[in-house]
Amino acid sequence: MGLVTIFPTPGTGPGSPDASQPPAMPGSPTLPGDIEWRTSAGLSPYAASLAEMEARAAAVTAGDARELIWLLEHPPVYTAGTSADPVDLVDPRFPVFDTGRGGKYTYHGPGQRIGYLVLDLGRRGRDVRRFVHALEDWVIAALGELGVDAFSVEGRVGIWTRDPSLGGREAKIGAIGVRVKRWVTLHGFAVNIDPDLSHFGGIVPCGLAEFPVTSLKALGIRGDMATFDAALALTRSTFLETLSLAQENEA
Repeated sequence: MGLVTIFPTPGTGPGSPDASQPPAMPGSPTLPGDIEWRTSAGLSPYAASLAEMEARAAAVTAGDARELIWLLEHPPVYTAGTSADPVDLVDPRFPVFDTGRGGKYTYHGPGQRIGYLVLDLGRRGRDVRRFVHALEDWVIAALGELGVDAFSVEGRVGIWTRDPSLGGREAKIGAIGVRVKRWVTLHGFAVNIDPDLSHFGGIVPCGLAEFPVTSLKALGIRGDMATFDAALALTRSTFLETLSLAQENEA
């Protein structure tokens, strides 16, 4: 599975769950199962966010912190997964970060909703493929609440839809890329709400040169970050129930 990187159990110790923690928006809902739902306002620097996510994952592994679903935005960056091909970095006009997640190059920037998931699959069936499919289905369901007919395609990473402005061609509206370390997940998804799509021109997104990218705005869908976040909250129970079923089936 090209979009997933699984790491064996290392001998690292826990990080602090509160290190470099960005402010959460007031009223962020609390999820069942002791999962924190955090929404960060403004643009969160990529390197600091990556460090916070990794520290939180270490703390979850050690049993010192709650699991986390974190919604945020980044300044413009390109990120490289473990299978990134330097040929796909066409124009490094923005900072480039190696991430440790699976997959190839992708873009993050303003107008794109990022979702980082730090979840303990050790308590949820230890089924990475099921986790990835459940994550895809969650994003697809949330987009469906906004009127987007989104779908996944076997053998082609990401979340897809048909863009009428491109003659009905399939276009990518979301990316999925995860890392699993000691059965705790890192990274997650990126969905294009209203980013500058020209920024994707510096890379071959996910190594798929033949497919364009799109966004809610390009599709003519009225919706902002808050609207999409509400759709995620509305549909998250099915995602979490799917992971719970994996644990029940294991038992």
